[in-house]
Amino acid sequence: MSFADALVENRIPPRVGDVRLRYDEGRMVGESLPPALGQRLIPELCLLLAAACGVGSLALLILTPSHYGTPAVLALAAAALVGYALRQEAHLGRRRFVLHFATETLRLERLSWAPSATRTETISFNDVTAVQVIQRPSGHYAIIVTWQAGPPEHREERRAAVVEQVRPHEAETLHRVWRMLHNAFGLKASAPESG
Repeated sequence: MSFADALVENRIPPRVGDVRLRYDEGRMVGESLPPALGQRLIPELCLLLAAACGVGSLALLILTPSHYGTPAVLALAAAALVGYALRQEAHLGRRRFVLHFATETLRLERLSWAPSATRTETISFNDVTAVQVIQRPSGHYAIIVTWQAGPPEHREERRAAVVEQVRPHEAETLHRVWRMLHNAFGLKASAPESG
C-alpha cells in the first residue's frame, strides 16, 4: 500500500497549529490560516502614519525652510514606520506546503499580498533529511523540514517551518502530523525532537 493510499484510509487532522490540512487528489496540502484582523491592520496603520509624517515633514520644510530639526525627525519617523510596516507584512505572509505523492516532491510557498513577492521552492522527497518538532520561546511548537539544496558539489542545508504556533494541548495531533510527514519522506523512524 502506498503512503498516499494510507492517507486516504487514515484521515488526516483538519488542523494543527496555524495550518489547515487536507488531502486532495494525490496531494497533501497544508496552508496557514490568515492572520487576525488586528494583525492585518498594523502594517496599514503604520503606512498611514508614515504618510502623515512625510506630509508633515514636507509642509514644515516649505513653511519654515530655515529649520530642519523637526522635519528631519518626522522624515526619520516616516522611514522607520515604513520599515516596520514592511517587516510586519513579511511576518504576516501565509505559508503553504504541498506534498505531491505522484512526483515525490514537496512544494513550499511563501504567499504575499504582492504576487511578485511570492516565493516557491520544489524539493524532492529524497533531498529531505529531517522533520523536527521544535519548541519556540513562546512555548508553542513548530514542525521544521530540513533538506539539502543546490548542485551535488555545493550542497547546502536549508530549513523551513511548515507548521507554527502549535499549542501544548495539541501534542497528539502534532505527533500525528510529524509522523505523517516523516513517513512520507521515507525517513528512518525516531522520536520527534523538541527543544
